[in-house]
Amino acid sequence: MTPRLWAISDLHIGYKANREALEQIPAHPQDWVLLVGDIGETLEQLRFCLDLFAERFAQVVWVPGNHELWTHKSCESRLRGRARYTRLVQVCQERGVITPECPYRALPWDPSLWLVPLFVGIDYSMGPEGMTPEQAKKWAREEFIISTDERLWHPEPYPDLQSWCAARVQESEARMEAELPADAQSVLVAHWPLRRDLVRLPKKVARFTPWCGTVATTDWHTRFRAKAVVSGHLHMRATDWRDGVRFEEVALGYPRHWHQEMGIAGYLREILPGVGEEMDNGGPVWHRYGSHTPPPPGGSSAPPK
Repeated sequence: MTPRLWAISDLHIGYKANREALEQIPAHPQDWVLLVGDIGETLEQLRFCLDLFAERFAQVVWVPGNHELWTHKSCESRLRGRARYTRLVQVCQERGVITPECPYRALPWDPSLWLVPLFVGIDYSMGPEGMTPEQAKKWAREEFIISTDERLWHPEPYPDLQSWCAARVQESEARMEAELPADAQSVLVAHWPLRRDLVRLPKKVARFTPWCGTVATTDWHTRFRAKAVVSGHLHMRATDWRDGVRFEEVALGYPRHWHQEMGIAGYLREILPGVGEEMDNGGPVWHRYGSHTPPPPGGSSAPPK
């Protein structure tokens, strides 16, 4: 049987309900799994999650989210900025987990498909077009929106987060151009959405968009021949299509964002071979109840509130 590629993000295992439910995920001994950021805020949480998934899947792939990159008093290590990211990568390497620092590679069961885990970051350009970073943050504050990133995500040795983001964009583009065969398709994996038109947020937090990635990645799905693009961060699970490419938002979220009586297993998203009818520039198909679990009687397929 051909292995499958699954994905989930935003496990937030600092919440007791999420951590306890995570332990019930069944084994997939032939399959690979993508952990698409925001596992938790501490190294202990990262280790716990990686060890659990490594026991149950043939291969684990991890990309960081903003929560992993925070430095606060509950962290066992007070490393900041790039030094903290480097430590997170080391924790993964100790367990054989694939990270954005690993060479890009073909999937063992399909040499025409290359896996590309990415860490890009944010530069506030996902806010209204034409605003500077400071203008975008001021615009958000007008509706009393301010991200915890501004207090806990430190950019050292870069002067600010947008400079770090620019460096990561440049490095990632150069690597994809150099490492991806010209005749190969890719699976792009990043915590933050790669396109502004996929950032849909509830009205009460609609001005959170400056902390949702960078527009520098808008055309990566076509430039780098993506078959699928996987992201999280929004806690708004959905499948979309742009230019014939499937985009999957795979976040679990905080306990209020998912149905705990159904367990986390139903929220694992199948990326490959994938299910559902592809269409050009279509969607979204919302996954309030997970990708393989039907809603309870009388339930809705609308996005979570």
